[in-house]
Amino acid sequence: MGSLFASLKVVSITDAAAERVKALVAGADRPVVGLRVGVRNGGCAGMSYTMELADDVKPGDEVVEDKGATVLIDARAVLFLLGTEMDFQTTKLASQFVFNNPNQTSACGCGESVAITPAAQPEHASAH
Repeated sequence: MGSLFASLKVVSITDAAAERVKALVAGADRPVVGLRVGVRNGGCAGMSYTMELADDVKPGDEVVEDKGATVLIDARAVLFLLGTEMDFQTTKLASQFVFNNPNQTSACGCGESVAITPAAQPEHASAH
């Protein structure tokens, strides 16, 4: 069975993000298939992004392979992340993944949580 979003790019990955994902996977203390990205309820703006090294591909995960990096999008997060660009930025004070998300409607001042409106499902996806 194919992905509901096969014709859409759920998340794009910048060169910097791809390099960081590859470094995290290579440095893992166990065999992993990639980095899993999701969202969870919490924080002052309502939601926050989650990331963890993924031991395997779970049913419903959207697998994004780009620039030699593998990012798995948790099934519950796909509609919240649709169209997002994943970047990795380093400043004098921090190095972190940054999500340029068109579905994000606001963020808290601390930068740790966001408000996200889910994207509408594609017409052909609702027929399945």
